[in-house]
Amino acid sequence: MSESTIPTVNGKPLEEVIKELQERFHIVGREIELKLCLAANLAKKHLLLEGDVGVGKTTMAHALANYFSLNLERVDGDDRYSAARLVGHFDPPMVIQKGYTWESFVRGPLVSAMQNGSILFLNELNRMPEGTQNVLLAAMDEGVIMVPKLGIVEAKDGFFIISAMNPQEFVATTPLSEALKDRFAWIRLQYQTEEEERQITQIRTGVDDEQILNTVVRITRRTRDWNDLRRGSSIRGSIDYAGILQYLDKTQPKSWIDAGIMALATKIELEDGIDRRVEEVLTEIINEVLAEQDFL
Repeated sequence: MSESTIPTVNGKPLEEVIKELQERFHIVGREIELKLCLAANLAKKHLLLEGDVGVGKTTMAHALANYFSLNLERVDGDDRYSAARLVGHFDPPMVIQKGYTWESFVRGPLVSAMQNGSILFLNELNRMPEGTQNVLLAAMDEGVIMVPKLGIVEAKDGFFIISAMNPQEFVATTPLSEALKDRFAWIRLQYQTEEEERQITQIRTGVDDEQILNTVVRITRRTRDWNDLRRGSSIRGSIDYAGILQYLDKTQPKSWIDAGIMALATKIELEDGIDRRVEEVLTEIINEVLAEQDFL
């Protein structure tokens, strides 16, 4: 590739932009994913980030939005999030005074992002009802949306949708329609390496104790492939675990167990049919890892 054809963002090579994003927003690793996100933005392709809880989908969306100096319109989806909330609605008292005008219209995040040429971040997209999801089709396809009684809204340059969702096997999710999926460029975010998770835990907690960092990350990662657990903990478990443990006596196994239960119990899920308490399972995991390290 010649110098004249090297892709740039704001005049800077992608690799330089990736380093800036990592430094400014404390992103560890994720070089490939960041490059793909930037390429999608340059190609004007809306992005769908899929991955387990805590893999950094929101962090990447906020980093991209802030880097491009755009306002971020954020929507956290649930099964009650209506199309009217996404697009906007008329304020009845204002309608009486002004009629059906823009002055009486309360803009929703979709209309605001389109009119401002900013990024719309749709978190938990597949928790929204299908009818709400489908409102996005025209905005993504043609850059327009029809607001009843007001007319067509055209997206300004810079309008960009980043959606994030958990894998479809998660409870209370609504499968995306083929038409909607077809309009996204898709990136799957996996859990990061053990070393990267140690770095993230250190950055987020300020803990410099290598024994604490190494051990809590290993325990947290062990929950992800434990037979009794349907879902293991994200990196948030390591962050909370190290943050709590630093104030306890780490020479006592009970401190590791108590802090581990506090940090991880709300971030894991037992398999169906497991007739054990979550505290028992976590104690077993923690003791196994501590024994491997000749701690017990």
